[in-house]
Amino acid sequence: MSHLIQDWRPEDPEFWQSTGRKIARRNLWISIPALFLAFVMWQVWSVTILNLPNVGFNFSKDQLFWLAALPALSGSTLRVFYSFMVPIFGGRKWTAITTASLLLPAIGIGFAVQDPTTSYSTMVILALLCGFGGGNFSSSMANISFFFPKAEKGSALGLNAGLGNLGVSAVQFIVPLAITAGLFGALGGEPQTMMKNNETVQIWLQNAGFVWVPFIILATLAAWFGMNDLASAKSSFKEQSVIFSRKHNWIMCILYLGTFGSFLGFSAGFPFLIKLLFPEINPAKFAFLGPLVGALTRSAGGWVCKKLGGGARTTQVVFVGMIIGVLGVLMFLPTNGQGNFPAFFACFMVLFALSGIGNASTFVQVPLIFLGFHQKFADAGQITQEQCVQNANREAAAVIGFTAAFAGYGGFLIPKSFGTALSLWGSVNGALIGFILFYIICAGLNWWYYARKNAEAKC
Repeated sequence: MSHLIQDWRPEDPEFWQSTGRKIARRNLWISIPALFLAFVMWQVWSVTILNLPNVGFNFSKDQLFWLAALPALSGSTLRVFYSFMVPIFGGRKWTAITTASLLLPAIGIGFAVQDPTTSYSTMVILALLCGFGGGNFSSSMANISFFFPKAEKGSALGLNAGLGNLGVSAVQFIVPLAITAGLFGALGGEPQTMMKNNETVQIWLQNAGFVWVPFIILATLAAWFGMNDLASAKSSFKEQSVIFSRKHNWIMCILYLGTFGSFLGFSAGFPFLIKLLFPEINPAKFAFLGPLVGALTRSAGGWVCKKLGGGARTTQVVFVGMIIGVLGVLMFLPTNGQGNFPAFFACFMVLFALSGIGNASTFVQVPLIFLGFHQKFADAGQITQEQCVQNANREAAAVIGFTAAFAGYGGFLIPKSFGTALSLWGSVNGALIGFILFYIICAGLNWWYYARKNAEAKC
């Protein structure tokens, strides 16, 4: 049985209703759990580092922030390449291969954390390998964008990204539970001891990696046997690289860094930030709620865009709200050992919710921007309408992948900013002020190019 589809016409209503929708949805629902696991591995260090000092690892606070940040650095770099791979190799093959690659960091972490003498350099390598999960997002989003017509593209991408993003919340919820029991018996290794509430307890920190191995294997097999490659999505790197000459590609990179980059960065840094600023609070009880809120609001982002009257208008509301949210965090930081954790936590929940909505709204903008760009050539008779749609879809898919790659650096920059600010000034205030300035820039760019009355590419 061939998994390659030669005839794919999602914009043809008859084809879509009779054949296309069923195939597209099957690929979407296999893509989602694969992306879910990619986000799990990308963010596994954000929760694993909380227990490294407890089991004998002697790493500094800045070193621990580095481990939380490094997967985003490598993942975002890989995204640059991954974003172009689907049209070259095919969505089915690339999804299966990249999902299988997650086994390397999952198994590696499981063995490394069992020995407190494991070098910091080894931990750094494993953190960088977790970037395989980060790379998967770009290729996954680009792949799904090819399957759906423009009327459903935003919702499909929102579901893929939103439910995939739940992996960030899941890892921060499941790992603290998984490490409390010997899930794999003798095969899973010996337990470690730590002090908790003046009592000696056993934990299996290796389960932070091992618990995901069976699911990664299942997702790999599902992708290989259940997904499809599209002949119409094939294109060379040279054909796709035209996006680097498109101004709107770079503008959307900045905007997506402000939304998705914030989601990743806050997710990576939030657990350890709670532990440092509010030592009386157990981060495991609260940290997972932020990524959960962000993922759920992303899934509903398409609906929010419709209610607010478009992607650009929604994105504008998001950035204004994020400026206010960060100001709120600044207000409720601990001073002289006294802080307001409920208010601090509430402000971060607002930031996570807005970043999720912004993740969706920016991806609603991209296909419309590039369809409008190529429609000008069709209206002038330079290309056919069919070629217009094909060119717009190809470029929009490449831009979605590349902007996702660029935005992934937020997962590195934000936790590293927290660590650097603490090292330089003894507080995170400087990092938060920097975030506010960046969100102001994002709001200005979005308003000028996309949201104002006579905007160049109003969407």
